[in-house]
Amino acid sequence: MARAQEIEAAPEIDEIEGVALPRAQPAFYGHHSVERELITAYGSARFHHAWLIGGPKGIGKATLAFRFARFALAHPDRFSPAVAAAESLAVAPDHPVARQVAAGAHPNILHLRRPWDDKGKRFKQALPVEEVRRTVSFFGTTASGAGWRICIVDAADDMNASSANALLKILEEPPPNSLFLVLSHAPGRLLPTIRSRCRRLELGPLSPAEIAGALPAVAGHSPDAATLADIARFADGSLRAALLLMAGEGLAVNRGFLALAERLPRVPVAELHAFADLVAARGQTDNWEAFLAVTRDWLHGRLSGADLASPSRLVRWTEVWEKMGRAAAEAEALNLDKKQVVIDVFRSLSEVMRMPG
Repeated sequence: MARAQEIEAAPEIDEIEGVALPRAQPAFYGHHSVERELITAYGSARFHHAWLIGGPKGIGKATLAFRFARFALAHPDRFSPAVAAAESLAVAPDHPVARQVAAGAHPNILHLRRPWDDKGKRFKQALPVEEVRRTVSFFGTTASGAGWRICIVDAADDMNASSANALLKILEEPPPNSLFLVLSHAPGRLLPTIRSRCRRLELGPLSPAEIAGALPAVAGHSPDAATLADIARFADGSLRAALLLMAGEGLAVNRGFLALAERLPRVPVAELHAFADLVAARGQTDNWEAFLAVTRDWLHGRLSGADLASPSRLVRWTEVWEKMGRAAAEAEALNLDKKQVVIDVFRSLSEVMRMPG
């Protein structure tokens, strides 16, 4: 009990100020066919005990998992008339189950995610085996009332080898009335044995129109039309990315990067340093994530665009992509100077742009 209280008292890894967490989010945008698939499967004779919910970051995987968990806990009888008649997985926000889930207090849900390191004042880099082993005590107790015990792994990509093997072990021998909702941003990278024991459910990016429609309702306010259009375009199908763009300086980071990229290979030094200061501002992790996202998106465009006709330049763009990935990972893991990473990225971009076409 003390361990559970400690986890719930820590910062939330999904938290965006002013926005409901996935477990407390009553609305769900897009993915209607996926929602219908879950309803149909839940009411069928052969309902699978484990689901692998895949798709890019920020498109609603965690929101869907909690939405499904609420529905299953509110309707434990899969063959009831209510399940048969359901048009969506929605559960009224004032339903006792919905209130408990929103508060993170439902005894039949175990939410596994990277824990907060209070000493280092940041989230741990991996979902450790100790967290996954909490399933032993969780499934070893009697479920509260009739119904399911549901484990949400958020996200499986964060597991190390030991925690992945611990999850596999319990997936191989699932306890009675257990339901596993395993979230992954890149399911193809998970252990094949984990994938084989789950039913796949793939979510795609949201359209700019879906993001533009959802953003005002989720954020509680709406920017002007031009800003909303830019946010929907830069978000790359991720509602979470759109919220971060609107909440902080992410939009300025995106616009700043593209403005500098248009001037490659001759980027003004003073403007580059000012931009790097914005990205690396102390405590502004959203700015850093926005920079990585827009840079990867820009590089993806080079790799799939006109530069396809220049094999040597394609090789260099790939090298820049890989180099940036390594530098970003080291900067985050070792708390290195992120400003220097930004400057080095633009130096690499300039070098490639100077190459003959």
